[in-house]
Amino acid sequence: MNRSTDIAGIGMTSQRTRERLVARLVEQGITNIAVLDTMRNMPRHLFLDEAMAHRAYEDTALPIGYQQTLSQPYIVARMTELLVEGRSPGRVLEIGSGSGYQSAILARLVDEVYALERIKPLLMAARKRMRQLKIRNVQMRHGDGYEGWASQGPFDGILSAAAPEQVPQELLQQLAPGGRLVMPVGGREQSLVVIEHTGAGFERREVEAVRFVPLVPGISNGTP
Repeated sequence: MNRSTDIAGIGMTSQRTRERLVARLVEQGITNIAVLDTMRNMPRHLFLDEAMAHRAYEDTALPIGYQQTLSQPYIVARMTELLVEGRSPGRVLEIGSGSGYQSAILARLVDEVYALERIKPLLMAARKRMRQLKIRNVQMRHGDGYEGWASQGPFDGILSAAAPEQVPQELLQQLAPGGRLVMPVGGREQSLVVIEHTGAGFERREVEAVRFVPLVPGISNGTP
């Protein structure tokens, strides 16, 4: 299969299959047209190992190795919609880039993405996918999500694909006035939380119950 066919997809990864996924997202309440168009046109199968690619457009989380998952499409769409709702963020920090799928979605909707991943082999694979897709507005770093990326802040948006028990203060400090943070928070029971930096302080609201892998401190080279 050549590269252009890889990206377009065939069979269970075809454009028709993606259209069915977008229809399901609409049924689930996703309304942002830019988010839906980006999900429709992003080849999610490229962010999975070949053995899992045929399941890429199911609305479910899928394993990517190292006890990590590629979030279900609904969650990716919902978090992205919450981040960009009513605004056009310039600089966005992503915590836990994993396979790079969420990074690629964000790259189509914001000016610059700064993505952190604590597991080095996942980071290297995600960088390769960015090059394959010619996505040039994503910078990726092997780093600790709890610490953020202060040298590139402040950020207009922060999005996390892993759940701390409490929102790290370091991340709130890197959120620009008028900025918005979207992340799962909690232990056994988690909620998707949105925090707005009003300039005078932080306003928090809980959106819905979710289930994410925990946000783990430190970095890993991916060895047992």
